Amino acid sequence: MFEDKKIRWYLIIIITFSVLTISLTFYFYQAFFSPNSLIDKDTPVFVEIYPETDFQELAKNLYEEEIIHDLLTFSFVAKLMNYQEAVRSGRYEVRPRMSNIQLVRLLRSGAQTPVRLTFNTIRTKDDLAEKLAAPLFFEKEDMLRLLKDDAYIGKFGVDSSTVVALFIPNTYEVYWNTRPETLFDRMYQEYKRFWNESRIAKAEALGLSPLEVSTLAAIVQAETVKADERPRVAGVYLNRLRIGMPLQADPTLVFASGDFSLRRVLQVHKEIDSPYNTYKYAGLPPGPINVPEISALEAVLNPESHEYLYFCAKDDFSGYHAFAKTFNEHLVNARRYQAALNRAKIYQ
Repeated sequence: MFEDKKIRWYLIIIITFSVLTISLTFYFYQAFFSPNSLIDKDTPVFVEIYPETDFQELAKNLYEEEIIHDLLTFSFVAKLMNYQEAVRSGRYEVRPRMSNIQLVRLLRSGAQTPVRLTFNTIRTKDDLAEKLAAPLFFEKEDMLRLLKDDAYIGKFGVDSSTVVALFIPNTYEVYWNTRPETLFDRMYQEYKRFWNESRIAKAEALGLSPLEVSTLAAIVQAETVKADERPRVAGVYLNRLRIGMPLQADPTLVFASGDFSLRRVLQVHKEIDSPYNTYKYAGLPPGPINVPEISALEAVLNPESHEYLYFCAKDDFSGYHAFAKTFNEHLVNARRYQAALNRAKIYQ
């Protein structure tokens, strides 16, 4: 009898232990390998983890935003994988029905999905800082501070007037948590890559430095939105520089005035006392009046060869220009355009 009871207890213990073992094994398996992200979704989402974010805050956000379904198992797996003390900032793509182990491995690895950073149509340093900061985690003021810091930007061979020339408009892949200083370094490397030996040779043949090419390209870009016309406009300004004629570029007066809503430049604007007033001062202005696009830079480096010294917007408002070799020819074109402006009641 005693032996039967003993055997019975052994069996109970063995069965209980087996049940517990199976249950724990099943729980561990479920916790590690069962789907736990975006259970009811079909598209991935991006999770942005800011510097200084701790695990408790991260886990809470993931749960409240319904990115993870089971907060307890996610926290459990994260603890066993030593992620709770090793949260890494960044932007991560979380796919539907990822398991906890997949999600923790992703977040712990720091394998971010890059951001596509695109910027163009930039007039001022303020515009540039805003476009650069928009898709990234830092604030506009962080980049603007660098753009205005002569001591910082001096090491790149530029000053506050020419610094925007370092930023070649294009689409770049960068990490969301990139610091402003790191992005600045990246843009400088892209600038050096753009200014290869071939382009530098073309600039030298024109008697210009890369920064001077950028300065002239900014004027060309402001004069015409038509990329196919830019080499001809560039040729006009290069002809003027060659003979020592003032550039007399209206966009430089708009920049000097600070009023970018101006559609018609008047005599009063030509009296503005500014180094950017190319009616008052001969040669190139101190720096670019915008961030020139690649097509504008290439237009200056590969200008159309001609004898035009003047151009004026066509009176059909097509965006194209009428070109002239003499001032008298130009006056005829200018009067046509001014009459068109008057008919359209555009007075400023």
